Amino acid sequence: MATSTDYDAPRGPVIDLAEDSLEELKARRATAQLPTVDLDEGDAADSFELPGADLSDEELTVTVVPMRSDEFRCSRCFLVHHRSQLVRHRDGKDICRECA
Repeated sequence: MATSTDYDAPRGPVIDLAEDSLEELKARRATAQLPTVDLDEGDAADSFELPGADLSDEELTVTVVPMRSDEFRCSRCFLVHHRSQLVRHRDGKDICRECA
């Protein structure tokens, strides 16, 4: 029975793997691997920002709002919460619901 052939398909080199020895296949695989890319370490480091970077040139603009009369500062987490979050006073210290 005849097999159909697609003559429009791109053709690659014909390799008869059945007749190749094991050493030839290993050598062909070693040469066919992609070469490694040699990156300059200096170029790669320029795109990263380290956690302890010097930010002395930067200017921060943060508006500080004073604590209101219906708020308190938790003595454990030191966050400012609304009075509805106040659970108990331990030794005269205010503690929020999350820390209790």
